[in-house]
Amino acid sequence: MTRQPVYTASTAFFEALAAAGVSHAFVNLGSDHPAIMETIVRSQRDPALRDKFPRIITCPSEMVAMSMADGYARVTGEPQVVIVHVDVGTQALGVAVHNASVGRCPVLVFAGLSPFTCEGELPGSRTEFIHWLQDVPDQKAIIGQYCRYAAEVKTPLNIKQMVNRALQFTRSDPAGPAYLVAAREVMEAEMEPYTFQQDHWRPVEMGALPGTAALTIAQALASASKPLVITGYSGRNLACPAQLVALADTIPALQVLDGAGSDMSFPSDHPACLGIKQGQPDDAIPEADVILVLHCDVPWVPTLCKPRDDARIFHVDIDPLKQGMPLFYIPAEARYRADALATLQQLNAQFTSGAVAQPSTQVKTQQAAARQAAFDARLDAIRRAAQPHPDGSFGTGFLSKTLATVCPDDTIWAVEAVSNSGHIHSNVRPTAPGHWINCGGGGLGWSGGAALGIKLATDKQGKAKFVCQVVGDGTYLFSVPGSVYWISRRYNIPVLTVVLNNKGWNAPRVSLQLLHPDGEGAKVSNEDLNISFHPTPDYAGIARAAGAGDIHAFKVNQASELEAVLRDAVEKVKAGTTAVVDARVIPGS
Repeated sequence: MTRQPVYTASTAFFEALAAAGVSHAFVNLGSDHPAIMETIVRSQRDPALRDKFPRIITCPSEMVAMSMADGYARVTGEPQVVIVHVDVGTQALGVAVHNASVGRCPVLVFAGLSPFTCEGELPGSRTEFIHWLQDVPDQKAIIGQYCRYAAEVKTPLNIKQMVNRALQFTRSDPAGPAYLVAAREVMEAEMEPYTFQQDHWRPVEMGALPGTAALTIAQALASASKPLVITGYSGRNLACPAQLVALADTIPALQVLDGAGSDMSFPSDHPACLGIKQGQPDDAIPEADVILVLHCDVPWVPTLCKPRDDARIFHVDIDPLKQGMPLFYIPAEARYRADALATLQQLNAQFTSGAVAQPSTQVKTQQAAARQAAFDARLDAIRRAAQPHPDGSFGTGFLSKTLATVCPDDTIWAVEAVSNSGHIHSNVRPTAPGHWINCGGGGLGWSGGAALGIKLATDKQGKAKFVCQVVGDGTYLFSVPGSVYWISRRYNIPVLTVVLNNKGWNAPRVSLQLLHPDGEGAKVSNEDLNISFHPTPDYAGIARAAGAGDIHAFKVNQASELEAVLRDAVEKVKAGTTAVVDARVIPGS
């Protein structure tokens, strides 16, 4: 007689995920997951469960798994789950945990624990040699400091509540990862099915500016001669850019600087746009008399560039104290914990209501003309810089300009190019909310998995956007390309990858020159600095091999051939196959 399937904590775990809207599980399974594996198999065979069960994506690298979940959540705003193996799988998540934490991205990580019994006292008791070696004193401590919430599921009886509590933390501002662990005995435990009210587990909502704060800030911006908004993460809410545009249209002297490049926070075709500067100096900062810092972690680096002493600075953020940073402060006269969209709506309402006195029409016309002239001059400088070199070689600027012309207008750009991000942004010039996505953290290797997650999310939404990953050569190697392109092939997730091949890590040289511009290191080659990739790997070939030969591989180093190669690669991706372009670029251009 066939034994009827039992209802276990693992069943309840997946039921809780599905009920909360988790559609994908990015998994790297191990000896702590037998009950989970049984549940997965049962769901695949039972039509009643299959439609409600998260789609399982096998990921040979935990780093890639979490980066995929990160990219997926960046499009949808909804956390997905990553399932890894005890302490070792948790450690293998690597810098992806940092990226999700610093980049404010909701991801739930679940890991097993070594069994806590060893003589068969409970189902799930130890059965393998490795169970003793992977039993650590505090597994949660491995990544706990990066998580909004870290806890152990100690009984199957409240596993759904624990899952939803973790998801609630991931989605409440500041969003970020959560970590749950449970031993085999817990996940194997049989139990009675139970339900609870899902709508009681919504995320905590962030409020708006208090009292007269909006009027004070609006008046300061309107009366300033050189007002400036520095933003970073506000574009994560796709409704924010339009509100920021409305504010800039109302205040014709206002300029907007993106201090993170994490999202499309302000359209590049607006005359108020100053582009992105990730810590680099910008003349607008010391020239501004009023600055609104809106959801930005690093508005300026004081040793390189800072506001003038008499500037009025207002700081609005979901986390203005930066509680995860031991050292952070800016000289703001007022700081508020508030939602970016609500803040911008409040500021715009001050103007539409007539509460704020504005300059005369003549003054506003003069301000708008001056801003437009400065914008035109900036674009002209960008165009002149984005030219190929006399010998036929080219830099990132020319590459990005060409790439923007051959990719579809609705392309989503997944960019992880470190020192080249500014060149790419200036020439791609994104304008659509949600169509420029950068890591937001400092852990290199995010974009490989993230590009796949972004594409997976757009397909799930029925939008099927074209996704282009632009990545530095060093960062490409950090991304675990063997895993990335195996997953791309296995699950038919076509993306375009462009590798900026400058034969090494350029960012460390920049760091060296900032501190020792006349030092010995500034006089030697990348080989002597130990940041050279010579001999240069076959980046596109790595991807092709990982995809069992079904990834299209291209190389290009001449400007005259670039457009044709990129057009060919774009067509291959449109036809449903991933393509990787190894583009030899000259650093610094």
